[in-house]
Amino acid sequence: MRFAEAGSRATPLHLVDGAGLEAWRDNQPERVRTWLEATGFAAKPGQIALIPDGAGALSMVAVGHGSARDRRRDRFILGGAVPRLPAGVYALHHDLPPEELEQEALGWLLAGYRYRRFRQSAEGDSASAPARLVAPAELDADRLETIAAAEALTRDLINTPASHMGPEELEAAFLDMAERFGATASVTYGEDLLHANLPLIHAVGRASARTPRLLDLRWGGAGPRLTLVGKGVCFDTGGLNLKPGNSMGLMKKDMGGAASVMGLAWMIMAQGWPVQLRVLIPAVENAVDGTAMRPGDILTSRKGLTVEVNNTDAEGRLVLADALALADEETPDAIVCMATLTGAARVALGPDLPPFYTWDAPLAEALAQSGEAVRDPVWRMPLHPGYAKMIEPGIADLDNAPSGGMAGSITAALFLERFVEQAGRFVHLDVYGWRPSAANACPRGGVGQGTRALFQALPQVLGV
Repeated sequence: MRFAEAGSRATPLHLVDGAGLEAWRDNQPERVRTWLEATGFAAKPGQIALIPDGAGALSMVAVGHGSARDRRRDRFILGGAVPRLPAGVYALHHDLPPEELEQEALGWLLAGYRYRRFRQSAEGDSASAPARLVAPAELDADRLETIAAAEALTRDLINTPASHMGPEELEAAFLDMAERFGATASVTYGEDLLHANLPLIHAVGRASARTPRLLDLRWGGAGPRLTLVGKGVCFDTGGLNLKPGNSMGLMKKDMGGAASVMGLAWMIMAQGWPVQLRVLIPAVENAVDGTAMRPGDILTSRKGLTVEVNNTDAEGRLVLADALALADEETPDAIVCMATLTGAARVALGPDLPPFYTWDAPLAEALAQSGEAVRDPVWRMPLHPGYAKMIEPGIADLDNAPSGGMAGSITAALFLERFVEQAGRFVHLDVYGWRPSAANACPRGGVGQGTRALFQALPQVLGV
């Protein structure tokens, strides 16, 4: 997922806008015009024309960019065409504004991703002999390669089955990343979570044979303090409120929040932001044995707030509560929380559009605008104070699973917000972390959501 060297011999690739097709075609040599007409090239999105020279060798390629409506509907159109291109090196010819050019070049890199860990052969895999692009000179190639590498990390972590990605393996990936960028990292395990006053993380993970833990990374010695918190539930059975089989099938992705903040942290460290970065990941498996937490149990959190556990399958907000309280104790300039938290978010906005919650209007505006600019869409939802009573059961300070099923993503966000005193600089993203079907530059499977939007927005928010 890297660009070809600038000096590589490259085949011209023309990205052709549907509205500009006629003018572009009229500027081509007669043999090219004849070939395009004979093959019916209409610049439809992702349509490819392989144009030979007089000897029959490939001389140039045209790829349709579609209409403005097509491009609003589908991102990474060029990336969607990459797997169908012959292996080789290409040089892009285009008439795109900078933001669109960056999107399409990034899409090309992302199109090279495949998860191959458990495949014995790459035979038939179009990415085994990839088409490569010379980075357009006007782009920051290093930045785009960093984003692509971070996205590959996120996808790999989510795609790996829980048999090979439990809390210990997530820890190993976390420590590898820390070592790569010269960060310091610490891990708190098992019963030590109780001694460190992280009781909710312990309560969720204690029933698993795989020891629960808190992963803690620090990087950077100066600048604004930014803390990222990600839900690392490596598999979620639902606990004693056991999920049915059809709901458990994708639960390897329940650590998608952890994978996402690791991808974002990778981008920040690789690009050398002048910040003091901290990353906190509660890494657990929500399993069942005689020590499992029970419906109706009351737990005391790090912050001192008591929580009535009315559904053991609403465990993500519990582990995040302790991690957020720990993060907040340092009063960082911003706290970002990412989690595959609620089915309610998917009902409201579907799999592609994560909601986010914050009291901070400038942060919300920056995040929404950045998501639009980099084609990593997010949507602001309200932290509606009127629903606060829904998470207050009376017998304890908070209820982890309000009855009734309404506004489930909002009430989950309100629950998390109770553990952050600096709530004005707090944003929570309820991500899905999964592509149900293949799309341009993204196969079916794990995917980062909101990370590129945050990477674009946070410098504005933090003033770096």
